[in-house]
Amino acid sequence: MIPILILAGGLSSRMGGRDKLLEDVRGEPLLRKQVQMACATGHPVFVALPPVAEARLSAFADLEAEPLTVPEANEGLSGTLRGALRQLPEAQAFMMILADLVALELPDLTAVLRVREAHPDNLIWRGATQDGGAGHPIIFDHSLWPEIAKLRGDDGAKGLVSRFRDQTYLVKLPKEHARFDLDTPEAWDAWRKSSR
Repeated sequence: MIPILILAGGLSSRMGGRDKLLEDVRGEPLLRKQVQMACATGHPVFVALPPVAEARLSAFADLEAEPLTVPEANEGLSGTLRGALRQLPEAQAFMMILADLVALELPDLTAVLRVREAHPDNLIWRGATQDGGAGHPIIFDHSLWPEIAKLRGDDGAKGLVSRFRDQTYLVKLPKEHARFDLDTPEAWDAWRKSSR
């Protein structure tokens, strides 16, 4: 069992005052959908939140997931990841999911989890698009945790995964599941129209 960490510390700064993690996806908030998906793997689930996040917390308060308050979230993605990692239980690895990847589904997570078991000699296992574009979810081996603890800026683990490209196993997921997100109200509206 490895912990699954959902990064939900972003500010939704391009949403014009709306919180994209609370946008409706098939009748429920996006963040709730993501937490339910992660919980369905059977692995322990943790959700990294900014210090003030009552609405996000209420979206999954009744689910079996542990909220992590991360003061570093205001630094950006790297701060959220760094602060959350410090609160995770010791494990051989952990899986990271960006909360806003609306197309991710349970089979995507299980595919990456299975590949880690089948190819244990790698250090990073991550989802990819059908054309090989690296995306999420990402599993990091425990040996990389000290490197993650040093991250700064808003690029998350981008530099880290670039350095360990030769020890990364890419798992092709359906369509654009590994990278598809919606950052603006216009993008959400267009996606909803196309999904009808």
